[in-house]
Amino acid sequence: MRRGRIALSFATLIARSTGQPAPHLDFATQVQAYGIARGQLAYYQALERSGTIRIIRDTAHLDGLLDEWTARDVRHEDPEGPTPPLGFVIGMEGADPILDPGQLEVWWDEGLRLVGLTHYGGGRYAGGTGTEAGLTGHAGPLLREMARLGVILDLSHCSDRAFWEALAQFPGRVIASHTNCRALVPHQRQFSDDQIRAIVERDGRIGVVPGWRHGESTEGIRLADVVTHIDHICQLAGDCRHVAIGSDLDGGFGREGSPHDLDTIADLQKLASILEGRGYRPDDAAAVMHGNWVALLRSAWAGR
Repeated sequence: MRRGRIALSFATLIARSTGQPAPHLDFATQVQAYGIARGQLAYYQALERSGTIRIIRDTAHLDGLLDEWTARDVRHEDPEGPTPPLGFVIGMEGADPILDPGQLEVWWDEGLRLVGLTHYGGGRYAGGTGTEAGLTGHAGPLLREMARLGVILDLSHCSDRAFWEALAQFPGRVIASHTNCRALVPHQRQFSDDQIRAIVERDGRIGVVPGWRHGESTEGIRLADVVTHIDHICQLAGDCRHVAIGSDLDGGFGREGSPHDLDTIADLQKLASILEGRGYRPDDAAAVMHGNWVALLRSAWAGR
């Protein structure tokens, strides 16, 4: 991440409880999922204590981190040498660890800033990838508490029905932190053009994913294909302000599920030159690479 100048990223808490236990991911009870996610948060807090990362909670933290990274041109320094801390915005991929909406404020106080209601399968709050289920009865109170606190709603992994129901009920800021275009990769995990337009209309952001893991072959897939997804979203939006990088490169898959010219996360920097090669101005490429996420966070946290 340092070598690739990935100064800011969304860091995930994930512990499902869908009734289909799976080692290290899906747990038999919600209480177990809660405990595992608390442990993951404790890991990030320990990294922060060591000076490796900084948990980004508000605009002051955000601007301070970016100032440190831009104060000197770290590109020309030893890529393995010291850099400022990596900034982590803490998100939850699937809300099963939240025992009840009243507990959300405790998570907020410890740094949680965005929540996805669900992951794969059916969760406590919503149907996810691979299901046609909508929101459960627990979702409405949680969405209201998220709006009160200013937690961003991450629509990634929502089933189509859960997507539209959540969008209708939640008045706050929405994103899809990591999803691609169903028009280009036809799978329920990706979002349709109508869903992308709906996020754009709410001034949200869609983070494209340089990875395909749904049975489709990655034969011949390259980072240029990721830019094709970026371009598709820009065409739908009519601008470059609503698309960003949503890597999903946190250990769930490797090179077998990635473009052939992506070896490590540092290779994400190649996307900027590919964008410019497609005719994107340098300012627009920079917006996609980092500026759009930064603007979204500043807007979401304004006044907090």
